[in-house]
Amino acid sequence: MENIIIEKSNHIGIITISRPQALNALNWQTLRELDAAVDAIENDKDIYCVIIGGAGDKAFVAGADISEMKDMDVFSGSDFGALGNWVFRKIELLDKPVIAAIGGYALGGGCELALSCDIRIASDNAKFGQPEVSLGITPGFGGTQRLARIVGTGKAKEMIYTGANIDAQEALRIGLVNKVVPKESLNDEAMKMAAKIAGNAPIAVKLCKAAINYGMQCDIDTALAYESSVFGQCFASQDQKDAMTAFVEKRKLEGFNNK
Repeated sequence: MENIIIEKSNHIGIITISRPQALNALNWQTLRELDAAVDAIENDKDIYCVIIGGAGDKAFVAGADISEMKDMDVFSGSDFGALGNWVFRKIELLDKPVIAAIGGYALGGGCELALSCDIRIASDNAKFGQPEVSLGITPGFGGTQRLARIVGTGKAKEMIYTGANIDAQEALRIGLVNKVVPKESLNDEAMKMAAKIAGNAPIAVKLCKAAINYGMQCDIDTALAYESSVFGQCFASQDQKDAMTAFVEKRKLEGFNNK
């Protein structure tokens, strides 16, 4: 891979988008490499949590690559949007939690990438926006759908219709990000949270993600029935038996085995 770096540390997978000369802008190649990286992470059963970040301190992802998009026609534009949506949906459905570590610009496709992650931690210099209308296009990688689900339709429409950027504190206020930290602490804070997640029962965490995602798309009664189902599935795991036995015996569990 030329534009994506994959690392692994203590059950945490780290994906870094590395095109710092282009502020990590997403082109065809980078999206295809990101697709392959997500597949590799999903197939690695020793990874329990994932962090996605951008190389350098100027941008998480500054957007899709405008130099590549400017000459697209209806068909290539639709294909490019479909590829971005395919990859980001795969991230959203990944069977382990994904944390976006957002430093600097997260605009257009970068904001949409962050939206596809489960949790967003921003540096205090982060900037968010969906500026597509100023370029004659709509958001194409899920921005018109996920932004409204996360911050509400009114705020989403304001951001998308005006194309205006917001800073990290405003993003925190409207619920776009979970946490804002000093720029120099971003990676440490993301790793700390990922380690906390990875220290819990991986099967249970995976099923929690599945239940939340499923429940957001259906009525409450259907969602509660699904929750009961995944709750029951946990009792087939060795991790549940080990953890509850340790609790009853008042001893510390030495770790989970993802079984």
